[in-house]
Amino acid sequence: MRDEVVELLDQALAENPSLFLINLEITADNQIRVVLDGDNGVKVEDCISISRAVEHNLDEELDFSIDVMSCGATEPLMMTRQYVKNIGRTVVVNTNKGEKIEATLTAANDENITLNWKAREPKPVGKGKVTVQKEAVIPYSEITQTKVMIKFN
Repeated sequence: MRDEVVELLDQALAENPSLFLINLEITADNQIRVVLDGDNGVKVEDCISISRAVEHNLDEELDFSIDVMSCGATEPLMMTRQYVKNIGRTVVVNTNKGEKIEATLTAANDENITLNWKAREPKPVGKGKVTVQKEAVIPYSEITQTKVMIKFN
């Protein structure tokens, strides 16, 4: 069943290339759970069309249920494509060195991301602090989790 579902998902996603698969789970009792994201977000209509593409083409003899949903706004980023989609947004990145950096995601490629932020540091000479612009290039291999910060104005 899994191969058939994967093939149907691939076909449905090929018809809407701005959408991409984040996760597919199929339980022992044939509950199918599909999590999607999209370069321009995911609409309810997108979930419905993907669900129908799988549901209407699976073997009618199978007893199954299907849930298709978009990944939540509070979910960690999992794929390079999600990082690219969120360039310009504020993120919190946890690294395997124990660092937690809140910064603007300014670039993302297949190997790493670039973050920019302002920090207050002691003046090189004299008392007091000065605001400095910081930048870090972090390889994906050093990232344990990245979440987009939701800001309400």
